[in-house]
Amino acid sequence: MKKLPLSFYREDSVLKIAAALMGKILVTNWEGIITSGRIVECEAYNGISDKASHAAGGRRTARNEVMYANGGLAYVYLCYGIHHLFNVVTNHKDIPHAILIRAVEPLAGIEEMLKRTGRHEADISLTRGPGNVSKALGIHTTHSRYSLLSKELYIADDGFRFDNRQIATSPRIGVDYAGKDALLPYRFYIKGNPFVSGKPK
Repeated sequence: MKKLPLSFYREDSVLKIAAALMGKILVTNWEGIITSGRIVECEAYNGISDKASHAAGGRRTARNEVMYANGGLAYVYLCYGIHHLFNVVTNHKDIPHAILIRAVEPLAGIEEMLKRTGRHEADISLTRGPGNVSKALGIHTTHSRYSLLSKELYIADDGFRFDNRQIATSPRIGVDYAGKDALLPYRFYIKGNPFVSGKPK
């Protein structure tokens, strides 16, 4: 299993990277405790021109400034004051593309995931939905700006590939405020995978 190189994140097309993330493994290693899951759902956000993006219209804030960095960093933000949502920053400096990881299929450290989430059984809700992904893998807003080549937080390739026929696209979830951009097929997911989160309207 090898960490994805910086070149993976610095492609121009955020959609190409999002599709390529399907099947890759998100890994955390906090103080020697390793947890991981295979990515089965994500959403692409296409920067300044995308009304669903935090960087729509060139918006820059203390929170989203990391989106304007070179690709290969984590962008973690708080949603509804509760959920820590993990995003992958892509492309090059001043092009604020990002990909939200919405669901993973648990692989390593499931017992630790249960402790973090306060659950007793590893059912499909453990890492289903972006808030649950971060909670189970111990990802917090304090990890925003972490390099995805760090030993603590990275995405790896173990050689596994989903068949292209298993990968589907749809509009993103919960971005109705984005008008026509809410209809763009920027959500990628694995058909029939139980960890994939709710269907879009």
